Amino acid sequence: MHNIFCAACFTACNQPSPDHYFGIAVLNSNIFYNFAGATLPYELKSPSARAAKEKGKFEQLKRKEVIDSKIIWLEGNFKKLKDLTETADAKNMLQASRAVYEYILPVYKKEYQQLAQLYDSGAPKEEIEVMGHYINTTYYPRFEELYSKLIAEGKTYAERHSINVKWGGF
Repeated sequence: MHNIFCAACFTACNQPSPDHYFGIAVLNSNIFYNFAGATLPYELKSPSARAAKEKGKFEQLKRKEVIDSKIIWLEGNFKKLKDLTETADAKNMLQASRAVYEYILPVYKKEYQQLAQLYDSGAPKEEIEVMGHYINTTYYPRFEELYSKLIAEGKTYAERHSINVKWGGF
């Protein structure tokens, strides 16, 4: 009996804090707020630059690199999310967050990679616009629904645990 109590106490003591759960499930979702909206196409149109090998020179990132870096970040955070123990208290928030990742990751890996390829290969502006419009009209409505549910669950969780959050437009 004593061993079971110690094991239960050890497990409870090692449980991540509500702030930790919230940070991974909700706060880290900020990176995909622009999914299928206006800002990601703008970011692809005018990607960041990095220092070139030649001192004092800069080179524009390839759009594939922009999308690849987002995929790497999303996959890493999705793994952290899946590694969290699903407690009764955090269940709805974690499920809502997982649903968003499961929805957007395949789009980044396929359609956004295709859009990046169009940019990087110098495709005609019209072709790029058609692909961007396709992504937006095909995926944004469901994304908005999933993301809104995540934010609603996050607000409920934050309120329940007195996590101080400034929600902006939500």
